[in-house]
Amino acid sequence: MKSESLFQYLDRYLGIAAHPDYARAFNGLQVQGADEVHRLVAAVDASEAAISAAAAKGADLLLVHHGLFWDGLVPVTGRRYRKLRLLLGHGMGLYSAHLPLDGHAEVGNCVLLARALELEPCGRFGAFQGADIGWWGTLAAPEEPDRFRVRVAEAVGGGRVHWVPGGPARIERVGVVTGAGGSFLQEAAAAELDALVTGEGAHHHHHDAMEQGVHLFLAGHYATETFGVRALGAHVAERFGLEWEFLDQPTGL
Repeated sequence: MKSESLFQYLDRYLGIAAHPDYARAFNGLQVQGADEVHRLVAAVDASEAAISAAAAKGADLLLVHHGLFWDGLVPVTGRRYRKLRLLLGHGMGLYSAHLPLDGHAEVGNCVLLARALELEPCGRFGAFQGADIGWWGTLAAPEEPDRFRVRVAEAVGGGRVHWVPGGPARIERVGVVTGAGGSFLQEAAAAELDALVTGEGAHHHHHDAMEQGVHLFLAGHYATETFGVRALGAHVAERFGLEWEFLDQPTGL
C-alpha cells in the first residue's frame, strides 16, 4: 500500500484538516516513513516503549492517539532524540489523530465507549471550539449507580472506576467524553443528564458533580481511549489488506 495514498485516506476519513484541536496535537502524519506500508501497529501513546515495540515488530507505520509533540518545541535531545532515531532508523512513519479520533462517529473513542456501555446514542455532547467530541445516550432501563459503576468497569476491561455519587437514585441519561472530560460536568447538568463517564478529572470536579447533581465516573484516561485506535487500525487494515496489531501499554492513569 502506497503510504501517501493511505495518509490521504486517513486525513479524509478522520476530517483532519477541518477539526480543531490543541495547538500541540499536530494531527496527521508527524514523521515520514517508508513509501510502502504493509504492516501497521496501533497504540494509544507515541511513547518510547510503543515506538520501540512497533519497530521490533517490523511496523512500517505506527498509528497513535497521542502524538509526539505535547511538550512543545524543544531540542531534539534525550528522549525526543531516542524516539526520532527509532522511527527514522527503521523507516517507520508515525500518524496521530487526537480529537478527530475522539469525536469520530464510526471509530471514535466516545461513540465506541457509549456502545460498550450499551447506551442508545441520542445525540452529541461536549464540544471543543464548536466541534462535537462526545455523545449522550440512554440505558434500556434505569439502573442503580453502583450497578452502573460495574458496567463502566466491565466496558473498559475491568479497571478501577472512581465514582462521585452526585446524581439521582437511578441512572438513565448518560454523557460520554473520553480522556480528560471532567470539565463537561456543567454541560451535563444543563442537559439534565444523570451521569458523565470520562477518563479523568480535576480535584474540583468532585464538588462540581456533587453540587450540580450529576454522577461522575472516572474510568482512566488510557482505559477510555483504547477504543478508537483499535477500531481505526482494524478499519484501515481491512480496507487496504494490511497486517496489523494493537499494542496495549496501560498507564493506570
